[in-house]
Amino acid sequence: LTTPSSPGEALVKNNKLENMKKWTISTYKCSRQSLYEKLGKTSKTADPELDDQIETLRNTQRKYGDILRLAKALSSHFYNMVQTQNSLGECFSDLAHKSPELQQEFLFNAEAQRNLTKNGQQLLASLNFFVSSVNTIVNKTMEDSLLTVKQYEVARVEYDAYRTDLEYYAAGKDSEANQQKISETQISFNNKKAEFEKLRSDVQIKLKFLDENRVKVMAKQLLMFHTATSAYFSGNQAALEENMEQFAGKMKGPAASWIEHRNINIRSPLVISILVTIALSMRPLDLSSCPRTAPCSPPELPGCLRSKQR
Repeated sequence: LTTPSSPGEALVKNNKLENMKKWTISTYKCSRQSLYEKLGKTSKTADPELDDQIETLRNTQRKYGDILRLAKALSSHFYNMVQTQNSLGECFSDLAHKSPELQQEFLFNAEAQRNLTKNGQQLLASLNFFVSSVNTIVNKTMEDSLLTVKQYEVARVEYDAYRTDLEYYAAGKDSEANQQKISETQISFNNKKAEFEKLRSDVQIKLKFLDENRVKVMAKQLLMFHTATSAYFSGNQAALEENMEQFAGKMKGPAASWIEHRNINIRSPLVISILVTIALSMRPLDLSSCPRTAPCSPPELPGCLRSKQR
């Protein structure tokens, strides 16, 4: 024997069945609309300007994804190099105590590797910060906008599906059943139209703010990335430490950035010429005229040709 269900349980079951019925009808209409659009049997609502912006966003995300992938690879390879330099410096230092005949040479190389490791760790921190910022743009900011775009595209298909139905019933015979269908479809059409227009407005606003935020963030990140890289490979330790102080300031809180504090326009001809000069200055040292083959001792460093070339 089974106990009869209560009125509340019966109401819940009826609501579930009604929701399932509505979902099935809506899914069928949207699937039919999508199929007819691909076959060219029906028209679809198009916004050429917004569609171009959406396609541009998708292309930008793919390109920034490539930057993120390569920056991660660079950071990983550079981390391994810094660890190797650190281990090599420790080996040189250990051998300096065990090889009196080569103690001075081992100590010079150990100190050089320690300096390279220190500077490399600073550049690695800048690389990781750059990777973190690009990852936020690609996988959070852009992805959030694309999620809204997907909702907008679904709402557009639903809107067009009910619009097509409304046009079909409006072109039919003037009967009572047909008028009832028109009234029911008109209500659903108005709801879908309001949802579609709201999501279209949301997409337009998000794309506008996304583009402004992307340009602002990437301008700062690219300048910091270039400064840190140029300072490391040109041996400019002071510039590298200044870049690290700027990086540390960004991590602490919403204080004014280095660019905003100095009111620098990175697109100005002056700044561009400075960056080009730094890039061109990163050339290998010419030691062909240096008479010494062994490393210079500390008292000899002030007059050393190598230190002057630096």
